[in-house]
This record gives sequence, C-alpha cells and structure tokens, in this order.
Amino acid sequence: MNNIKRCLSLLLLPCLIFPLLSSCGVQKNTPVSKTGFYFDTVITVTLYGGETKENEALLSGCMELAEKYDNLFSDTKKDSDISKINAAGGMPVSVDSETAALIRKGLDYGAISGGKFSITCGALTDLWDISAKADEYAEKGDAADIRIPAQDEIDAALSTVGDEKVEISGNTVTLTDPATRLDLGAVAKGYIADRMKEYLVSQGVSSAIINLGGNVLTVGARPDGKEYVIGIQKPFSEDGEAAFTLKAKDQSVVTSGNYQRYFKKDGKLYHHILDLTTGYPAESACPSVSVITKDSVDGDCLSTIFFLMGKEWTQKYIEESAPGVEAYFLDENGEVSFAGLAKD
Repeated sequence: MNNIKRCLSLLLLPCLIFPLLSSCGVQKNTPVSKTGFYFDTVITVTLYGGETKENEALLSGCMELAEKYDNLFSDTKKDSDISKINAAGGMPVSVDSETAALIRKGLDYGAISGGKFSITCGALTDLWDISAKADEYAEKGDAADIRIPAQDEIDAALSTVGDEKVEISGNTVTLTDPATRLDLGAVAKGYIADRMKEYLVSQGVSSAIINLGGNVLTVGARPDGKEYVIGIQKPFSEDGEAAFTLKAKDQSVVTSGNYQRYFKKDGKLYHHILDLTTGYPAESACPSVSVITKDSVDGDCLSTIFFLMGKEWTQKYIEESAPGVEAYFLDENGEVSFAGLAKD
C-alpha cells in the first residue's frame, strides 16, 4: 500500500491546477471531481455545478472510458490488445480500430525523432523498470540496492527497438521481430484525455479539467470565462511547489521531466525518459519541458520528443511543422525559456 501511495503522489505532482474561481455564482462555479487509477496513472476529472446526478453520471462515464482504454492499451494486462501483440511471437494480431490508430500515431511521431523516441521501446523500458526502482529509492533513499543494467543487456534490448519492426494492415498488427515489445506509455494518456473531452463536449459540458497524471486537458474556459491557470512543478520539489504557471483555454498542457520517476545510484540520476539511440536515460540541459497543444495526444508525444531533442531542435520543428504549439523549457537554474512562434 505504501508503494501505491508513493506512486500516486509522483504521478499527481507534475501539474497543479489553480482554478481561481470567483465568489459569485457559487453553485455554477462549484467543482466536483472523481478520481480513478487506470493505465498506472491517477486520473481526475473535474466538472462544475456541484454534486448533481448529471455530473455524477458524466464523471462515471469518463471513468468507464478510462477502463475501456486501459483494457486496450496497457502492456501489464494480459488480455489487452498491446499484451496480445507483444505475446504473439511475431504473428499477426487483430486489434480494436482505436488501438491500431494509436499505434499509427506513435509511429508517426517516432519518425520525426531521429530514433530517440519509439513505441517499440518495451523491451528496454522493461529492462530498466524505472518505476519499480523509483519506488524503492523513494522508500530507502541511497540505501536502496538498485542494479543498473549491464551494457550487453542494454544492447540486446536496443536491438529489438525500431519502428520498421511494426507492420499494420487495417486493424491487424504484426511485429516482424518476435522480441520487439510495444509500450504506449508516451501516447496513451493523451489519447485517453482527448476521448474523455470528446465525450464531455458531446454531452454539453463547456467547462472541465481532465488530469491524467500531469497530462492536463481543459474543456473550454473556466465557468467565469477566464483561462485556467496551471502550475508547473518545480523539479524535485517534495511539496509540489510550482516553478511557474501557464494559462490554457480549451487546450492541453503536458510536462515531461527527469524528476517525475527517477532514482539515484552512486550519486547519478537515472530517470524514466530513455534515449533510444543510447539505451540510457536521456541527458538534457533542462529538467523539464511543458507543451501546450490543442490535442493532448500530440502534447504527450511532443513533450517527450522535445525533452529528448532540446530547445533549438524544438524551435525549428515548431516553426516548420507545428505553428500552433508552444513549448516552455525549465533549466536547472529555474529559468523558463519559450520555444514557438511569437505570440500577439
């Protein structure tokens, strides 16, 4: 149970919501939330208008969606689409159309990263098992007996990585290397958030906050018409202190950082964002990158890729391929720098 509590805390820290509601129109502006644990992530959905039967039904509907996608995308559930693909030994597997679509989305983003990002990283992420080691480190600190993978193990895992090893025909997925393992951890949370928003909007909701372990997606504006204010955690802050804030209206804010899941060994920091060109946790001049996008699945992928590729590459990419995206790099001195097109 203690390990679970630490995991939940870790997942909740990256982004903090400050609704800053006004005192007028109390019932209209009264938030009501529901929380669940799916895809190894704490999921919280917040609506406004108080504890009504309608809101309760909407919140339950969001959690039903989370469970649906957990059963499709999780690589820790034996009967999920992803687990079936990984266990197929290179044989074709028929999957849900949404699973196939999300795999395609992951492959599209892998193509822009120069090999640093890929959803075929499952064997390497399993080898490092950063989440379990982060839990052990959180409990025991420097006394934790954590083993770093040997170079030959890393090389063997890296040999299974490569987007070219995935073939998709319609809703049939084949891994051409039987040892390759899919891991949708860098794309699934954003996709799930987008589907929740789509559902809420279809039900007439105009103001809401969807938070999947730090992936924050806002529905419309706050009930008072103002933008949401989202706090970005100060790296390694134990109390979740915000380093800076961002404003969002009908947008997604996703942060990737080396402080979200990590451990230390012999004074060296090891975190969960792996560079697939080296097989080791990525070296970065900035401990976190926060990305504002329209759709959360894009922010999910891009926040990781921007962390891996750095600010100069990010600036060029946004200018050439993603003019509506904003990225905020937080350096080790607490300074924030912007990457994107000049704002009015």
